Amino acid sequence: MKPVAFVLMMSCPLLIGMTESASAACVDSAPSATAKANCLVSPGAIVESSLVDLRPTQPSLGFDELHYRLGRFEFGKDKINKRFDDWCESSGLGGAESANAQSRLSDAASFTCKIKVGAETKASMEPMKTVVVGPRGQLYLTDGHHTLTSFMEAKDGGPQTIVRLRVTHQFGNLDETAFWDEMKKARLVWLRDSEDRDITPAQLPTNLGLKNFGDDKYRSIFYFGRDIGFKQLSDNAAFQEFYYGSWLRKHPTLKLDQYKIHTLEGYLALLKDVTQALVALPDDAIVSDGVTAKALGRMAQWNGGAPETG
Repeated sequence: MKPVAFVLMMSCPLLIGMTESASAACVDSAPSATAKANCLVSPGAIVESSLVDLRPTQPSLGFDELHYRLGRFEFGKDKINKRFDDWCESSGLGGAESANAQSRLSDAASFTCKIKVGAETKASMEPMKTVVVGPRGQLYLTDGHHTLTSFMEAKDGGPQTIVRLRVTHQFGNLDETAFWDEMKKARLVWLRDSEDRDITPAQLPTNLGLKNFGDDKYRSIFYFGRDIGFKQLSDNAAFQEFYYGSWLRKHPTLKLDQYKIHTLEGYLALLKDVTQALVALPDDAIVSDGVTAKALGRMAQWNGGAPETG
């Protein structure tokens, strides 16, 4: 795979679209050939980008999730290391098929995925990370901050690692003010810091990388609550776990200081109580900012109806 920031998959025209007429303002102001090409892609397109060229749309991460991912990368005993599986899955290529001791995350040609480029399916594209094209052809990451930051921090990853992303919106024709207005209207940006305080778009990080983000412990809790209390699907509201984190911060009885969260037993007890309270919400319950439990993937049964184990 060539290290370029976009790919026009002519062998799969249903996946890649080009606007019939590009926004002259976007193209004229784009600082590079890659950015100019971004001005031309339509929603539904698959693009390639180096990690360093992506702009975040949230100010914090759940560091517990990041450390878990990096621990799996370093010490995991999976047949194929999780970092390759994560790269393939998040690229719409169905998971890793093969890798060896010489494989590197920063070199996609050094490992193989189950699905070849151009043969993606609707199901394989479901877990793809997503971007919006903004002014001057800049790509703004709207889903995948944790996954792609883990690639950035991996020993064999780094800022030049190439990833494949699905475009959801083309806003390249807008100026900065109108762009952020549209992003807020479409709920494609999270403008609260790790303490749930309001921020402005100018206060967002300009690059991926652990050092650029705050640590939101509430966000981490809901990463570990996936498929126990809620599902993460492509049609759910973006920033799912942040909405749930805001809800938990304001919960009248569930308080973090009531649990010994620095022990495994204490963290699991918190996770169980939180996800059971989440499942107990009705579909139309407002979780945060007017977004309902149904829109945020709340499960009808705790743990999918399966018995508690472990």
